[in-house]
Amino acid sequence: MSARPGSLAAVGGTPVVRLARLVDAGHAEVWVKLEGANPTGSYKDRMALSIIEAAAADGRLRPGQAVVEASVGSTGSALAFVCAATGHPLRVVSSGAAAVEKIRTMRAFGAEVELVPSPYGMTPDLVPAMTRRAAEIAAETGAYLVDQFHNTDMLPGYHRLGAELAAQLPGPAGLDAFCSYVGTAGCFLGATRALRAAYPGLRRVVVEPAESAVLSGGPAGSHQIEGGGIGARPPLLAPADHDEVLAVAEADAFAMARRAAREEGLLCGPSTGANLVAAIRLAARLGPGHRVATVQVDSGLKYLAGPLFAASP
Repeated sequence: MSARPGSLAAVGGTPVVRLARLVDAGHAEVWVKLEGANPTGSYKDRMALSIIEAAAADGRLRPGQAVVEASVGSTGSALAFVCAATGHPLRVVSSGAAAVEKIRTMRAFGAEVELVPSPYGMTPDLVPAMTRRAAEIAAETGAYLVDQFHNTDMLPGYHRLGAELAAQLPGPAGLDAFCSYVGTAGCFLGATRALRAAYPGLRRVVVEPAESAVLSGGPAGSHQIEGGGIGARPPLLAPADHDEVLAVAEADAFAMARRAAREEGLLCGPSTGANLVAAIRLAARLGPGHRVATVQVDSGLKYLAGPLFAASP
């Protein structure tokens, strides 16, 4: 049991399940860490808690000091939850590209939210514009700037995710590959470093949107898979940190998220859909006797009002 106070004790310790129907016979096993079981329904709870605890511990964040961050994904919701539980006012610079449920969650926890227009979804200039605005607010108000794309304080939180996964996988079979959609790349880095300690031969596979496949050598572009595909290499992710990049088309990610709900009872968003597409590709390549793992980034409850499920047949 966690020694953290109140609802913060519920962060982490999420279950892992093996896909039963989406993976064809003769392919490797695919295991999914169900991060939707965190308090706000996302693995970003681990990140937010790790960042706020580290900044408070060394005095960068004072008791009661305001916090500010730019977030078009679930980071804003997670920070709003952690800041509410720790007594820090929060301002979030977000965008209309984010699911409306995420914006409402931030406000429900008491955060002040400023929206940057983005009628075309995740565009290459969106994250830089939001980041600049968050830095302006920090300079004007003296708030603690999270700066998630450069903040290494998140890595211990995600390292625990990888350590949990290694401990949860049954039997002696081990793990051959791990894949994850990247935004800040914090989850990918923290989890793969823990997993590599347990499985030195682990293949580390980055997932990105085909419409903005920068890590694959393609041009930056617009897409609708929230939480990643920022149009540039994440600052913390070096080429040596991954062994392969898989680009997943937006349409395939959306279709897989819908299939996961109907065929596996796994309710998730587009970024998890991209993870599942990539994991199933790896499973087909590796074949029987091997294992692939990925993560359910967040709960599909965050996407019920948007095009993912509202427009599905």
